[in-house]
Amino acid sequence: MRTVEDYLLHLKSKGFQLREDAIGFIYFGQQYTNSTDELTNTAIEITLLAQKGFDGSFYISLLETFASNKIHSRKAALQYVKKIELLAV
Repeated sequence: MRTVEDYLLHLKSKGFQLREDAIGFIYFGQQYTNSTDELTNTAIEITLLAQKGFDGSFYISLLETFASNKIHSRKAALQYVKKIELLAV
């Protein structure tokens, strides 16, 4: 599994640039919700797909939703967002 730092570097290599404040917010959200790298990366990915860019409040809300629904894996997170029709994944 990729670390958040590795995932952000991967996004950058694909041409997706996140501003420094967004990167700081990503780490803040991860710590605030005590999320694993796997869930954090999944939340970043879903945020970018659903919002067509990085939206900090959407990202935090997603991490909080994962925590409150006891979602602990990428697979469970993707199933959840599909179930609530947030994304057609």
